[in-house]
Amino acid sequence: MHGSRESIVDLLQALLRKSGSGFDAVDLVVCPPLPFLDMCQQLLGGSNWQLGAQNVHSRTCGAFTGEVAAPMLAEFSVRYVLVGHSERRQLAGETDAVVAEKFSAVLRHSMTPILCLGETLEERESGRAAEVVAAQLNAVLEHSGVSAVADAVIAYEPVWAIGTGRTASAGQAQEMHLFIRELMAQRSAGMAGQIRIIYGGSVNAGNARELFAQPDIDGGLVGGASLKADEFITICKSVS
Repeated sequence: MHGSRESIVDLLQALLRKSGSGFDAVDLVVCPPLPFLDMCQQLLGGSNWQLGAQNVHSRTCGAFTGEVAAPMLAEFSVRYVLVGHSERRQLAGETDAVVAEKFSAVLRHSMTPILCLGETLEERESGRAAEVVAAQLNAVLEHSGVSAVADAVIAYEPVWAIGTGRTASAGQAQEMHLFIRELMAQRSAGMAGQIRIIYGGSVNAGNARELFAQPDIDGGLVGGASLKADEFITICKSVS
């Protein structure tokens, strides 16, 4: 929940100017606050940047004041939708079951869900990190089936490493990414090899290259660093 019309225009124009045509092998996605989707769609039109949304409701329509439905997002050429972000789970009380419903809704309307998984500090320190992440992933797999995840992106975001002053090492991030991939392999070896698993634990220009060098980290879900054009472009360059 950052930005204004002026600051978002400035940011996107800077990103478009600085990225040019040098990122053809990288999927570039921006997920602005909902009121700015239309403006961002127009600014990004004709570029290699794609539009994403930060949230969605599981129902197509109805008396859900303040919510947004998947077909509404699709009308603005939204290609990706964040589902189960740690802040939605913690602050809005979204359960694994709710997240699974939202995941399915995004797929039904031909968009790509970015499924966020991750444990809190308390869960990690009590030795339950793998258990929590497995439960979050399994809820979606049991609801939509393993084949549905082929059209999704998984984002591992250790909640304990976001805005807490603590950081996850590249090794810790790789360990959980490998765990998630192995969970997928138990259901489909082929799927495990092709699914994209990106990292969302305070990615910045200083740690991006080391993170993306890990064999099971396929990109980043960037938070605060994405509000600075130069830093975000540096992170994008680190992918290659």
